[in-house]
Amino acid sequence: MMGPVSERIEVPIRDEVIRLGQLLKLANAVEDGAQAREAIEAGDVSVDGEVETRRGRQVPVGATVTLGDLTIEVTPA
Repeated sequence: MMGPVSERIEVPIRDEVIRLGQLLKLANAVEDGAQAREAIEAGDVSVDGEVETRRGRQVPVGATVTLGDLTIEVTPA
């Protein structure tokens, strides 16, 4: 029996950090800022394995963000 299928994507950013809400939109994990806020406030998003509830959290290059079955790796542009 197979486990859930997860998707892993890389999102390159120009700067050293990106706000969590912006990252979710850039990765097409959410449609807009309101949806990003809802997912983050509901505790559905984790940064490097820890649940994050702040939309403005600065996410550095090298971090891994998870939302449901989607894993986002932040890479340098």
